[in-house]
Amino acid sequence: MTQAISDTFAQQLQQMRADLIAHLRQRRGGKVGRAQAAPDPHEVQSGDWNQFDSERDLEQALDERETAALRDIDAALQRIADGTFGLCVDCGAEIPAARLHAAPTTLRCLACQQRYEREHPIVAPSL
Repeated sequence: MTQAISDTFAQQLQQMRADLIAHLRQRRGGKVGRAQAAPDPHEVQSGDWNQFDSERDLEQALDERETAALRDIDAALQRIADGTFGLCVDCGAEIPAARLHAAPTTLRCLACQQRYEREHPIVAPSL
């Protein structure tokens, strides 16, 4: 991958990172951490515990998802720095630019990703 192409992806990833951090700050009401942004259980009205638990669970799921997205972006930026960005982690083949533009944090070529998903299916939690 040429330096110009790597720079383009680095800029795209940096913008994704900045947008995600801005979204997190906006949702939390500024530059506060998760603990400060969490709802206070002492303010829950009697009978509203189910709603409180649901909102807390949703917040935790969103935080986990966004933390994973930041980790994926940072890992992709590190691969750019290492010179391994755009190479499949499983087979070493070049990942097509169109796939990288659509999903710049991707780790695998399409064939390896499909194989990975077959071998590691996502199982929905049972209720």
